[in-house]
Amino acid sequence: MDSTVQTKGSMKEFFALLQQLKWPKGKTVLALFLALLSTGASLAVPLVTKQLVDSLTTASFNWQTAIFLFAVFILQAVLGGVSYYLLAFIGETIVADLRGKLWSKILRLPVSYYDDNETGETMSRITQDTTMLKQLVSDHLVSFITGIISIIGAVAILFVLDWKMTLIMLVSIPISMAIIFPLGRIMHKIARATQGEMAKFSGHLGRVLGDIRLVKAYRAEKSEGEKGEQAIRSLFTFGLKEAKIQAIISPVMTLVMMSILVVILGYGGAQVAKGDLTAGTLVAIIFLMFQIIIPFAQMAQVFTIFQKAVGATERIQQILRMDSERAEGTSVIDKSILEFRAVDFAYESGKQVLQNITFQARPGSVTAFVGPSGGGKTTIFSLIERFYVPTEGGVFIGDAPIEAIALGDWRKRIGYVSQESPLLSGTIVDNIAYGLERRPSLDEIRGAAEAANALQFIDEMEDGFDTLVGERGMKLSGGQRQRIAIARALLHDPEILLLDEATSNLDSGSETHVQEALQRLMEGRTTLIIAHRLSTVIDADQLIFLEAGRITGIGTHSELMHSHAMYKEFAEGQGLS
Repeated sequence: MDSTVQTKGSMKEFFALLQQLKWPKGKTVLALFLALLSTGASLAVPLVTKQLVDSLTTASFNWQTAIFLFAVFILQAVLGGVSYYLLAFIGETIVADLRGKLWSKILRLPVSYYDDNETGETMSRITQDTTMLKQLVSDHLVSFITGIISIIGAVAILFVLDWKMTLIMLVSIPISMAIIFPLGRIMHKIARATQGEMAKFSGHLGRVLGDIRLVKAYRAEKSEGEKGEQAIRSLFTFGLKEAKIQAIISPVMTLVMMSILVVILGYGGAQVAKGDLTAGTLVAIIFLMFQIIIPFAQMAQVFTIFQKAVGATERIQQILRMDSERAEGTSVIDKSILEFRAVDFAYESGKQVLQNITFQARPGSVTAFVGPSGGGKTTIFSLIERFYVPTEGGVFIGDAPIEAIALGDWRKRIGYVSQESPLLSGTIVDNIAYGLERRPSLDEIRGAAEAANALQFIDEMEDGFDTLVGERGMKLSGGQRQRIAIARALLHDPEILLLDEATSNLDSGSETHVQEALQRLMEGRTTLIIAHRLSTVIDADQLIFLEAGRITGIGTHSELMHSHAMYKEFAEGQGLS
């Protein structure tokens, strides 16, 4: 009962998705019309052949009939070719529209989605699941419709030619249906499980290949290889289950149809011998039989692809129905105080990360977050960026909650430089100008690179600003990546600057260059810094000490040295007094 309800729900999802897609209506109608003409021509062939055979038996060969039959074959071939191209065009159009919708949706999903789903799994949804739908539309949908018309038309003509033989043949339909439908339900379950397993495998591939240096550094090729092998074996098992069902459906269908054909040949031969049936009529009946058998055999394959497409649709619809980040809101922001008011936050229910966080960051000031690792410092930055929403309390700019501001306008006013500063594959100039609505001139890019202390090393490279940085910028050093990230932030000219351990992983030479660039970047901006080395933030306007998600001290360096025992311990441990 549950599986029947689930299947009905899946079918609803499937047809709901088809209605949302941008079908090229004119071409769809034309493709159907041409396919119907082609089907009509194929149904005319047995009748023309009947006349031709009967004319041969009477020793008066009809050339006109032969020429007409040849013309019908040519027409059928031309119509078939044109309708095939149109169907491919329709399939590509709707899958492009679906992929566009999915891509647009995925880019606007909240960061929490990416916390819960592997990248490769999401990629599988956009590529493999949508391909299932394309296969159904391009390769099978119109052939399914024309197949039904061909069967109905052939049966109607057969009734006119010889109703007794037609009734014999129709016995096969309920037998075939009794076999196909139960197997179809099993196929639906297998198709869903296969695509789920394929998405997991894609997720595993994406994770391993994305961190291949970690895998190699810790000699994890063997363990990752075994996990991959396990996923491959699982896919192999599902593939075999699918093959078993196909191995039952196709031969049984062929057996049923061939049995009917043998019966009709025997019965028809006897009728011809008695003179109750002409040889031409028997040939026409056999032709029409094949026009029933072939579409019927194809329907088994259509049924399989249809079940796969329905299974894929469920997961596509799940993504399309997820809530996107709230993007709308007001667009005017004055330079005002950034304020956290009694903010609580938990990634998972019952596991508090931040508790009662309250502080202010005035325009043009520097606020530094210090304290033990795992205290919630990076989470505060994530809340400012609106990657997550507080579970209690709120983040305000002036008197306006930041959720009330249009997301694009809000993030445009924030510059983020992290300790990793990952770059995207491409050139240095692409990375510096990344995300800008207007492509800046080369002079502006050079100016930003110079202010970020990056111009010298860029000019020393053979290809200069056109140097390819590699995946995640791996062809550059940490200090070079940081300075390119700072140049990018300078071009964006943000009002609020978030620096997350921006110099923690650098050697002393690179750190000097980056610190100079950061000083230029911080001028006149509201700056929030996460730092483990207190020497880099000793002159901040205020330091906020975070422990286990709570603020336990706010003040300048000298104030905290006198009032906060753990801060004093931290400072003295780093050689500060």
